[in-house]
Amino acid sequence: MRRAALAALVLALAGGASAGDGSPADERPLLLRDVGLAPHPGARLPLDAVFRDEAGEAAPLGRWLEGRPVVLSLVYFGCPMLCGEVMNALTTSLRPIALEPGKDFTVLAVSFDPRDGPEAARAKKSAAIARYGRPGAARGWHFLTGDAEAIRRLTDAVGFRYVWDAAGGQFAHVAVVTVLTPDGRIARYFPGIEYPARDLRLALVEASEGRIGTVVDRLLLFCYRYDAASGRYTPMIARAVRVGAALTALALGGLIVMLRRQERKAT
Repeated sequence: MRRAALAALVLALAGGASAGDGSPADERPLLLRDVGLAPHPGARLPLDAVFRDEAGEAAPLGRWLEGRPVVLSLVYFGCPMLCGEVMNALTTSLRPIALEPGKDFTVLAVSFDPRDGPEAARAKKSAAIARYGRPGAARGWHFLTGDAEAIRRLTDAVGFRYVWDAAGGQFAHVAVVTVLTPDGRIARYFPGIEYPARDLRLALVEASEGRIGTVVDRLLLFCYRYDAASGRYTPMIARAVRVGAALTALALGGLIVMLRRQERKAT
């Protein structure tokens, strides 16, 4: 029930991605009119913006991309509910994917609260790694904090809009995970708090431009396409039918060859 209520709230906020323009139809509370997601697919992140990791090391954002595709989540470490749901859902979805953090891809959790620091980042990383439960994962997960200017540049590039709710003592924000190319461009958005493992894997393989993944992944990418409206990969029926027909023909051809060989042996 709690998760369903959260999902409904997230959808309502995400629906404001293009709202908040002062139109009469916008009847949301004034505070929430500045909250939403305005996707910028293909935009390059400010790789020169300086952040600190959980060990307190300061470096440009590009330092943590490490030449691999990246799963990026924008959260804040003092969040009472939604950010925890985002991180829990993300670790659960990444767990069954047969790709290794630190080898095949990188995970970045960046706080948009300038008050967060390395101590809070360490605690959140420890919890995420424990939940993920795969050895060696820590080298590919980084929890970053930064000053207000670095955060603003990053969130503006992503199109992530949030506001401080003084009355509630917390940030009002949407939930979203993005997948980046190795050179820091935004490849895919996954809004909400559910990230299907298949879709995350396909996004990482696609963003890597063939550097990771299998023949099966490439076949799936031929048959599926990313739907920006839903943030999901959906089947392209015509292509799937063609692939199915080709595989059937190959299977029948193989069967015929095998039967002929058996026939020759029998004679």
